[in-house]
Amino acid sequence: MDLEVWIRSIVSGFILDSPENTLGNQENNKAWEEPLVGFSNGNDALYTFYKKDIGEFYLTPLEIFTRTFTDIDVDAARLTVISWILPHNERTKSDNRRRRVYPSERWARARIFGEQVNDKLRGHVVDSLQNRGFRAVAPMLSPIWKVYDNSRYGRASNWSERHAAYASGLGTFGLCDGLITEKGKAMRCGSVVTDMKLQPTERPYDTHHAYCLFFSRHTCGRCIPRCPADAINKSGHDKTKCRNHLRETSVFVKQNYGFEGYGCGMCQTGVPCESKIPTQEDL
Repeated sequence: MDLEVWIRSIVSGFILDSPENTLGNQENNKAWEEPLVGFSNGNDALYTFYKKDIGEFYLTPLEIFTRTFTDIDVDAARLTVISWILPHNERTKSDNRRRRVYPSERWARARIFGEQVNDKLRGHVVDSLQNRGFRAVAPMLSPIWKVYDNSRYGRASNWSERHAAYASGLGTFGLCDGLITEKGKAMRCGSVVTDMKLQPTERPYDTHHAYCLFFSRHTCGRCIPRCPADAINKSGHDKTKCRNHLRETSVFVKQNYGFEGYGCGMCQTGVPCESKIPTQEDL
């Protein structure tokens, strides 16, 4: 089988067929719909740009790979970043669309139990690659992954799933910093770095804000009033206000839904980019 097709089948098959894809509720509902998958080369200039722009602590694909596999010498151009998008299902989006301050139970479950599914997918992709003779690492599962407080953008990690997805042709950033994909902004994403060389996915955009109507057409801004923390305005996204609100939601989730968790998703639902790349006609 063609390696690209094989990789896509591994990611999609796990989400579509595995019983691990669950919200962990009594009904055992699926957390995610059919994924999108894209690829970028380890030598892509964007990764060098991320390191310069975000901070020296940010890891390129080559750095995360060679710090994981210290016994081999590999060229960045031989590496591939496999990236995927996990879209929320319609019921989860619909439930959260009606919320104004705190997340629906399904949304909170998707943030906690759904991200556990994403972690299992990361591990599944790594295992599948290694069983076929390739080396692979999921940056978000690595002990090397860290969060820093001294970035020029405030709190930031040394690997970003959204930035890997952008490099892999899967979407562009919105006013609230969420990634707008062809299946919308209501999603989670993941990635694995491997020494399997694949053809990079073409990026069908020229700028990192191409799919956001606020930037591309100077319209919309629907995510601004959706934010219960006043963390979004015409200047962008305030990470501190956002993070403080998430702490509040953890109390709400525990008291109302009975599990340890948090979430929000107001800026990802009830907006034109919730489930698609928006057009002016969606306003």
